[in-house]
Amino acid sequence: MNISQIKYVLEVSNSSSIREAATKLFITQPALSSSIRELEEELGILIFERTNKGISLTEDGREFVTYAKKVVSQYEIMEERYFSRDVNKERFSVSTQHYNFSIKAFTNVIKKNNPEKFSFSIHETKTKKVLEDVRNLKSEVGVISFSGANEAIIKKLMKEYGLVFTPLMVRETYIYVWKDHEFAGRKEISIEELADYPCITFDQSDDSNYYLTEEAMADYDFPRHIKSDDRATTMELISELHGYSIGSGMLSGDKVILKGMVSIKLKEEDPLMIGYIVRKGGTLSSYGVDYVNELLKYKEIQD
Repeated sequence: MNISQIKYVLEVSNSSSIREAATKLFITQPALSSSIRELEEELGILIFERTNKGISLTEDGREFVTYAKKVVSQYEIMEERYFSRDVNKERFSVSTQHYNFSIKAFTNVIKKNNPEKFSFSIHETKTKKVLEDVRNLKSEVGVISFSGANEAIIKKLMKEYGLVFTPLMVRETYIYVWKDHEFAGRKEISIEELADYPCITFDQSDDSNYYLTEEAMADYDFPRHIKSDDRATTMELISELHGYSIGSGMLSGDKVILKGMVSIKLKEEDPLMIGYIVRKGGTLSSYGVDYVNELLKYKEIQD
């Protein structure tokens, strides 16, 4: 078994056919099929079920893919660190849910240190990916949130992954609407008043269930509901369909219009706990320490 074979399996699992995966990998279909069969023979398991309708993962295959993702992630970290053209570059990485303050903290770290040569990364991603990135050392620090609806499951995952959570702030629940929405001038609104408008939420389809959603009101049954995994698309949907999304009200302050959006306090209470995660027992780099200190400034503001 080698890293190429593992990557092949992951690409096939994300494709609709061997042919599609081969095209993406720039190898021939017979070569790809042969490599995967050799791996299956070596492991003594069947990774893919092959039928005239296509391919699908077997139960053993799904388990293999779970471990394969971790292996490839770790390999890419090592590859970046030790086989890049310039090993003398400073490196630092953060994974975060969509919060402006976490991005601002990241830019402040760069401005403060002003390293001569560096390769920094900030990943705005889904809840489970933030947890996995910190667990797998892809990122030193992660920024996440949870509400009462998903607190238990997220804390369970953090314990399983060996992560430590530090709270920064508790935010009340707001909705975001476009500035020309009929409710845009309201200071407060009930979720029931929004029944005629679609709620647009961030799609966590990679996760096992809705309990990993980053919005409040995760267990509410919205009569009109659209999932989107792109921020620009979400804003377009809100604008064109007079829809709304749910968040912490942190556009740039509770009453500030950001790119045409306004926030309105939601009467229903489902406060979000926002904080950062690091690996339990891990040692942060100087950049990690600076980043955490930048985040803690927001905790001081809340206190």
